[in-house]
Amino acid sequence: MQRMQARQMLRPSVALCGFVLLVAACTAPEVLDPRPANVPVNVDLSGHWLIREDLSADDRQLYEAIRRTDGVNDRDIFRRRSRTEADEMLRRSSDDRVKGGLVDVFLETGKSLQVTQTEYGLFISFDRAVVEEYRFGENRMVNVGEVQAQRVTGWEGGELVVETLDRNRMKLTERYRLVDGGKTLERTIVLRSKEGETETLVQKFGKAP
Repeated sequence: MQRMQARQMLRPSVALCGFVLLVAACTAPEVLDPRPANVPVNVDLSGHWLIREDLSADDRQLYEAIRRTDGVNDRDIFRRRSRTEADEMLRRSSDDRVKGGLVDVFLETGKSLQVTQTEYGLFISFDRAVVEEYRFGENRMVNVGEVQAQRVTGWEGGELVVETLDRNRMKLTERYRLVDGGKTLERTIVLRSKEGETETLVQKFGKAP
């Protein structure tokens, strides 16, 4: 009898522990897993690459992708009637942006990519203005001003994958691979909102003459 009463008292405790663990798992911050550092055999992304699409149209698509995933509802900004209302709406938009996502500040674009691959990492010069370094196997924190995010870089098959995750769970994934027998460098950009919605943009670059 005593044993049965003890079991009955234990069941709610077990259920409560399970609930607590579930809540803890759901509220735990997301962390990116490291990726392999070893460069696949015969994969070299080095070269001078020129974008094949219209860059202005490409930028518009990218802007729309960012707008749809950064957590900001900016439609009201274009319905303002006075300067005071405009300032207030812009302030709210800025506040929402911090609460939504800021990972897109780590995204660089350009019509010309100068790519240098070494045994340990990849260097990309965008329009000869900004150089990004991606270390194979890296798992570190990166900063742009006061914005901080986790970055992991590594290989998945013949693709170099760079993932950047900000504190609000907005994630930027970039994939680089060679297609068309090495004549084309394909870059896939995926923006994921903190709610899990994704926007994808594919850029293709040909070898510069």
